[in-house]
Amino acid sequence: MVIIDVHLTQKNYQIRIQSGLYHICAEQIAQVWTPRQIALITDTNVAPLYLETVESQLIQAGYQVTPIIIPAGETSKSLDQSMALYSQLAAANFTRHDGVIALGGGVVGDLAGFIASTYMRGIAFIQMPTSLLAQVDSSVGGKTALDLPAGKNLVGSFYQPDLILIDPDFLTSLDQRQLLAGYAEIVKVAALNGGTFWQQVTGIQSAHMILAQAETLIQQSVYYKAQIVMADEKESNQRQLLNYGHTIGHAVETLANGSLMHGEAVSIGLVAMQHLVEQSGLTEAHLTPVITTVLNAVGLPTDSPLLMSDRLFTQLLHDKKNQGDAINLVYLDAIGVPKIQSIPLTTLAANLFSKKTGNQPTDTLQ
Repeated sequence: MVIIDVHLTQKNYQIRIQSGLYHICAEQIAQVWTPRQIALITDTNVAPLYLETVESQLIQAGYQVTPIIIPAGETSKSLDQSMALYSQLAAANFTRHDGVIALGGGVVGDLAGFIASTYMRGIAFIQMPTSLLAQVDSSVGGKTALDLPAGKNLVGSFYQPDLILIDPDFLTSLDQRQLLAGYAEIVKVAALNGGTFWQQVTGIQSAHMILAQAETLIQQSVYYKAQIVMADEKESNQRQLLNYGHTIGHAVETLANGSLMHGEAVSIGLVAMQHLVEQSGLTEAHLTPVITTVLNAVGLPTDSPLLMSDRLFTQLLHDKKNQGDAINLVYLDAIGVPKIQSIPLTTLAANLFSKKTGNQPTDTLQ
């Protein structure tokens, strides 16, 4: 078992990674939680596969389990769904001494984490991510969130779990599209990190190779993100690097209205952002074709008609990273050399317009 220790100002916990880990999950959980009520939150995709195995283990270990199954999909990250969960916890007489376990992908983790962070001002929380995207990204770092009609993740909190259990065996039940969506986040982290991690992803040519190398890919991604989170838990500085590809990616994902998965939108956002900063003179790097090749090698999308949408800039205005009239853009000067640059939103708009029309930008991003 690989154990990554996370040490924060107000909390320490472990991320444990091992194939087959969900078969001994109650044993792991009993090391950090005394017997209590547990809301085991999952979705309609994951429940038929893993809920019974996890629930029966917890019951045998002395926990009182309330399984809660939400509809699969991004629409469950809503205020309406959160109100339904609060009501279920209250009806089952949950107290602040009880806990929530998220058994599922990023939607389940975001929603369950938000519920745990706000019910009775915070109850204990454990993550058991089942998708590659959740294992390498959304389960790590303590971000919880709900969506609003105006954009993704606009309501949320920073709330760290007591434990994260990552089992690569969960990935065998994913379809190829879900697997590749998670891999986009791995490519992002590898590009930020560089070195042997980047060399590894440049050699991956298929979903089969992702599965075969999943454990080491997960370990390296999680280790990198954990180091960033420990240095900057609340995203005031270095943690913003993890937003590489997300500024445009989130906007495209919202405009896609469910037709793009998060990782697919991030893949498009990685290429679009790197192309934008290179064409605008912010960096002399020529990495757009390099990153495009790595993503295209496994079949991830790297372009979209939505990049030309008149509504793209409107979505960017709702980005959480906005600071008044400016936004922090993350890009690469070289593989393994990320940079953060604050630029005026009006300048970003001019450069997006120049990309749309094919004209030269009216102002540089510098």
